[in-house]
Amino acid sequence: MSNARNNGREDELGPRPLNARSLALSVLLGSHPPRLPTRAFAALADLFDIPSGTMRTALSRMVGNGEVVRTDAHYRLTGHLLERQRAQDTSRRATVPAWDGRWHTIVTAPDHRRIAERRRFRSLMANHRFGELRPDIWMRPTNLDRPPTDPDWICTSGELDGTDAAALADRLWPLDSLAAEAHHLLRRLDQMSDAIDWDDVRSIPELFTFSATVVRFLRSDPLLPPELTPQAWPVDRLRTRYDPFERAHQQLLRTFLRAA
Repeated sequence: MSNARNNGREDELGPRPLNARSLALSVLLGSHPPRLPTRAFAALADLFDIPSGTMRTALSRMVGNGEVVRTDAHYRLTGHLLERQRAQDTSRRATVPAWDGRWHTIVTAPDHRRIAERRRFRSLMANHRFGELRPDIWMRPTNLDRPPTDPDWICTSGELDGTDAAALADRLWPLDSLAAEAHHLLRRLDQMSDAIDWDDVRSIPELFTFSATVVRFLRSDPLLPPELTPQAWPVDRLRTRYDPFERAHQQLLRTFLRAA
């Protein structure tokens, strides 16, 4: 039975209302380049029934937190959120690189770290799809690259000795619950694809909320090699099926923002 630990995942899975900050962040994370005019945020706030003053306050706070930069009546992502966007883009990749059977292990060496440093490290490990074996010890298969090394880390890459790889993966990630959530999202995807009016911009809030849920879920997928996941891994099927849905959603969103 897979464990149920969070393993550095930033958010609980499942739909949740989008507030001003999460709306602004989600639309920027989904934009390439991650830059939008101020008027786009005002239009989205109106569409989502968020007061314009609330959106302005959220953007101002994001600037103060170093999450976005405002230039020439535009806002763009900056800092660690660019890393999060790269991780989000990786989660949408349909293929997982081949695996040579080795594992990465990263251990943080300092005994005492500030809370901000610990949070930053956990976020970095989660973005690179590492699982937490125990506090300050993180592992994953070498089919994905590890992050650039830090002087305060002890890093190794090699084969396991005396430990079953599949059992270790099951210990590091809640594979059973990930599979169950993927099946739920696949059913919801089918329902929405049939019910949504793809020509009506008023469909955007429902589409946006669901898309944010799927993207957040895909970021929790450790992108394990096939050798370490159950056969017919439903997360792969969700990733493939979500692509045309997201393209249609983004086209409707672009139409709305151009009009705004």
